[in-house]
Amino acid sequence: MARPPRLQPVGGIFHITARGNRGQEIFTDERDRERFVRLLEEVVARFGWVCHAYCLMSNHFHLLIETPDANLSRGMHRLNFRYAQWFNHQHGFEGHLFQRRFHSVRVESNWHLIELSRYIVLNPVRAGLCADPGDWPWSSYRAVIAAIRPPRFLTVRWLLEQFGSDPSRAAAAFASFVRDTPRRTRAP
Repeated sequence: MARPPRLQPVGGIFHITARGNRGQEIFTDERDRERFVRLLEEVVARFGWVCHAYCLMSNHFHLLIETPDANLSRGMHRLNFRYAQWFNHQHGFEGHLFQRRFHSVRVESNWHLIELSRYIVLNPVRAGLCADPGDWPWSSYRAVIAAIRPPRFLTVRWLLEQFGSDPSRAAAAFASFVRDTPRRTRAP
């Protein structure tokens, strides 16, 4: 029996995750992550998405995506399918890379979006991969705090505007917001 289609409202904002099949790694090295980032950039441009945050872990990824059109499933299918094909070819694997289809939760408020942006960039810290989110090169954190130039697919302006009108002060306020996080293990 076919799965029911996802509800995809126009103008929705979604927290998206996808995990490796049976918990396997979907990123084994920098080359894998670089390829995924290039594919993400292509999908964001092709489908007119706005990416507010991202984080690539070892066996899963997080995206915070705004979809001006109702095309989330089409875009995620393209991203995951093309990456899985490339990954399997590069590593000599066959079969499913991802566990089930991607998971998405609709963001219902600005507060929820801000909290998710913090949760997403703190994933590597909570997993014990680094002590500070600025130490993890595979998330949006360093771009938001202006430590690096944002990749073309990442929009930081909206998030920074939530912390003030001066970009450098807003970046410092966001860094403080992330640093002063309550101890939590699940997404808001």
